[in-house]
Amino acid sequence: MKATDLPLLSSVSRPTVHPDGSRAVIAVSRPDLAADRYVGQLWSVPFDGGAPRRASRGLNDSSPRFSPDGAQLAFLRVVGDAPAQVFVMDAAGGEPVQVTDQPLGVAGYQWSPDSACLAFVSRVPEAGRYGTVKLLGPSAEPARRITTLKFRSNGVGYTIDRRSQVFLVPVPAPAGEPDYPAAPSVAQPSPEAPAAAPKARQLTSGDFEHGAIAFSPDGSRLAVVSAWHANRDLDLVSEIFAIALDTDAPGDPVRISPEGANLDVRSLAFAADGSLYFLAGELGESGRDFIGRPVSLYLLDPSGTARRLTDETLDLGEAGTEITVAGDSALVRLRTRGRVHLLEVERDGTSTLLTSGDLEITGHDAVGERTLVSFRGPATQGDLGLVAGGELAAITDFSSGLRETGVIGAHEITVPARDGYPVHGWVLKPAGEGPHPVLLTIHGGPFAQYESSFLDESQVYADAGYAVVLCNPRGSAGYGEEHGRAIRQQMGTLDYTDVIDFLDGAIARTPGLDPDRVGIMGGSYGGYLTAWTIAHDHRFAAAIVERGYLDPEQFIGTSDIGSFFSDEYTGLDPDRIRAQSPQAVVRQVTTPTLVIHSADDLRCPLPQGERYYAELARNGVEAELLVFPGENHELSRSGRPRHRLQRFEAILDWWAKHLPSTANPRNQTGPPE
Repeated sequence: MKATDLPLLSSVSRPTVHPDGSRAVIAVSRPDLAADRYVGQLWSVPFDGGAPRRASRGLNDSSPRFSPDGAQLAFLRVVGDAPAQVFVMDAAGGEPVQVTDQPLGVAGYQWSPDSACLAFVSRVPEAGRYGTVKLLGPSAEPARRITTLKFRSNGVGYTIDRRSQVFLVPVPAPAGEPDYPAAPSVAQPSPEAPAAAPKARQLTSGDFEHGAIAFSPDGSRLAVVSAWHANRDLDLVSEIFAIALDTDAPGDPVRISPEGANLDVRSLAFAADGSLYFLAGELGESGRDFIGRPVSLYLLDPSGTARRLTDETLDLGEAGTEITVAGDSALVRLRTRGRVHLLEVERDGTSTLLTSGDLEITGHDAVGERTLVSFRGPATQGDLGLVAGGELAAITDFSSGLRETGVIGAHEITVPARDGYPVHGWVLKPAGEGPHPVLLTIHGGPFAQYESSFLDESQVYADAGYAVVLCNPRGSAGYGEEHGRAIRQQMGTLDYTDVIDFLDGAIARTPGLDPDRVGIMGGSYGGYLTAWTIAHDHRFAAAIVERGYLDPEQFIGTSDIGSFFSDEYTGLDPDRIRAQSPQAVVRQVTTPTLVIHSADDLRCPLPQGERYYAELARNGVEAELLVFPGENHELSRSGRPRHRLQRFEAILDWWAKHLPSTANPRNQTGPPE
């Protein structure tokens, strides 16, 4: 894969299976360089062997869900530059009808059991902000008075003046008579235009964020995740509340999760008997000890008693994970050793893996005997598969064009660290005998994992002639709680030696890798460990530090997670913090370094990169700073397509200059020395 092949990266959404079990609908999206945005439509996939077909023609349609009665299909649609709204169309096809018209769009929604309503979550702008007053731009808005530690979020911006609230809206029949605009008359010279969507009823209010929602089986209640407790600004605890829907004027939400449980609740799903499954991570006595904590499945029975169904050996914490109720069990995703598998959990806690091999399950749904998953693998960025008998059978192939460009396989190895600990990872080796220059890449997180499935970063670098080495050192996810918590308040120790020892082992075990021509790069926590490594090991021809967590002290008060992240990862003692800070040892760096950052990054704010770059330059190190306007922390994954391409081009230019390869020579793409 080359950088210009970005438009071939088709992603597949969580599937929705029709209640009659005949077909599934997915959303397929991809970056489009000409439009410089992400485009995608809904696809209908029959189970009788027929070919998938495009089922909508929107600019960017996503998140499809069939109504419980199977008559309608809801989805999110982006029209122009407006935020996403819920639309509904007849399940058999036809013109969609707009259901919501929220000023800031809709983040998520759920069907009511009787298919008559939709509950959804949307941010509500404070009056006078975010376009609520015509022609009043952001620079002319009133000053914000901030009295909390948590007031911004990466990718959103300020949150204190646009809290996420829960709404309920009736669903118009797609086959119903449209509303027609009235013509002017003498009696009514300026008649009102028909409403774009039905009027929604706001169910929650106040200075609270609201997240996952789920209807009870009888539709009388709506469960919602929120944090209303007094210390919510100081801890990470969230709870489950119930909103009564069987009255004309429902009262305040009532907490139904156990008091004092200190859980970070993620997802919700009701079982047929009224019990509520939820995913949550424990946070310790402080309510903020999140490091390395696995996400577990819990069951809350109607009496209010919660049971933990999975233990700390199973991590169900993949980002955006959902729960599918299948009879008397629940389907969830298990994150393990660079894979993400589908796991079935019974009510007694018994669990069964339903998939195996090099897979990353990204979504799932089940109806009757049919279990469908969206997945990624070594040769696909996204497809739909049918799970049966412990096997997965792909029923779409949206990555055929990607494979035609050439996909390089990854060789899996485990290398003992200097203390004997097994470090697990992969090596991608480009075509030809070599010796090939080597790139050591480090993932973010740190409680995340490299996976065996297709990764555009590795493929682009391997296609450019570089052997790519990537591993999951201590601190990563997927290897148990002890592994994930090993670097708590000792960052830059075991994680540093793990990646260095894995690099040495990978080079020694893999023929054709050049030990004398090695580069290093990483983003976010990977940027941290890259910066830390080049201050202590000077073997590298060059480095790339991207969106890095570089100065724990300056992180507090500037990052959207600054109120707790540094305290938990580097501790509170000033000397200990400096002993783990790349900024504190930047004067030890001699390696040529490219610093990449985004102007709107609120996770690792731009000054993290600017201060690090400035100190490099002041110390005479060859350094460059590349700043992308309008992008946040997610540039490499979901930034504007042209920016993603420009980022790849800048990275390959840097390596062409400092670590040229046969496919990426100095004179071709890199500036002359």
